[in-house]
Amino acid sequence: MTFVPRGIVLPVVTPTDEHGNFSENNYRSLLRYWIANGVHGVFPFGTTGEFYAFGDDVLRRMIEISLEEGEGKLTVYAGANHITPGGALKLARLAENAGAHALSVLTPMFVSQTQDEVYHYYKTIAEGTPLPIIIYDNKAKTNVHVMPETVARLAELPNIVALKDSTGDMTNTEECIRLTRHRNDFHVVMGRDTTIYAGLHYGCTGAITSCGNVAPRIAVDIYERYMKGDMKGALEAQFLLSRLRIATNLGTFPVVIKEGLRLIGHEAGDCQAPILPLNDAQRDKLKIVLQEIGLMPA
Repeated sequence: MTFVPRGIVLPVVTPTDEHGNFSENNYRSLLRYWIANGVHGVFPFGTTGEFYAFGDDVLRRMIEISLEEGEGKLTVYAGANHITPGGALKLARLAENAGAHALSVLTPMFVSQTQDEVYHYYKTIAEGTPLPIIIYDNKAKTNVHVMPETVARLAELPNIVALKDSTGDMTNTEECIRLTRHRNDFHVVMGRDTTIYAGLHYGCTGAITSCGNVAPRIAVDIYERYMKGDMKGALEAQFLLSRLRIATNLGTFPVVIKEGLRLIGHEAGDCQAPILPLNDAQRDKLKIVLQEIGLMPA
């Protein structure tokens, strides 16, 4: 399969109204903001999108709206995250019917697994959908890691096309790239906002960046400046984005992403319970960061 995930992809927030329900109007407004700033793709129902808190109908509408607003300019990925292969395949078929271009599949949660079980989880899903699949490794959230050797084994399956490495471990990223570098049908994308620049040097084809929701132009600058050979400019953009990523520790993820959007004038609503809004002191610290990286006036 020749699908290549390239550029800056946003694991988009799921915007809500004052009642906590998905807001189509807010989502369309955000998509226009992201598209105007040059992002290459969007990915509903990832960790940033609080996939665990919304129903399948919301995923379907987010895919449909992304395609409508993208008008052919965006690659639309969809999260198919579940504990069982059957549950993930149900979401995969929904995504396929809604028109998504590719899937991101998180390792199963709650159940501890051997590497052979991880392999068979992804193999079963890959055999049940024609869509390209990105392995999503976020050990910090699932406590399940896809070892580089397992990644290389999965890369042999025809529609498993990439790894999103959110481990934050550059040794892991390097090993996954090293073990698959002989293939032209498998790629690695960076899933940690602080290491996009480093990942591009190792050979990543792009990044899936949560902070790009708030700072899309900065995230795009890392990639586009790097691709043009402007290493100094790419690194400076990375330093800016890293400031925002570090600030996400001010609250429970992804509250800083949603509150950051609100502070710069783009309403995304509140996070779903049990995540609480930032308090005044936390919000003031976030404002300082947004000012320092040029997204709010000083």
